[in-house]
Amino acid sequence: MTLTTLYRPVGQREYELIEAMEFKCFPPRLPEQPFFYPVTNEQYATEIARDWNTKVEASGHAGYVLRFRVKSEFLKQYPIQTAGTTVHQEYWIPAKTLAEFNDNIEGVIELLAHYGC
Repeated sequence: MTLTTLYRPVGQREYELIEAMEFKCFPPRLPEQPFFYPVTNEQYATEIARDWNTKVEASGHAGYVLRFRVKSEFLKQYPIQTAGTTVHQEYWIPAKTLAEFNDNIEGVIELLAHYGC
């Protein structure tokens, strides 16, 4: 089985929810969040966590960089989206399929870095 390594920048509240789920899955999206956006590289995740999340009250002025692995076969159904330069690549996973996405995570979600409070 081939795995793809992905990254997720999150704020304080989302980090706490992931921690409460023992770093095994991501929490459901809020109604105003139609997509889940994992990113393809640590640099992009770091930029968001360090440069954006730490400045936003909704993120608790904190940013975390998480790393996890997903079955590559599952990801094939979602094209990589570029949101700026080639460094800014991400997947747009519909919120309604997040449970299925979580079922395709192998291992645990790892904390790589923490910025802010």
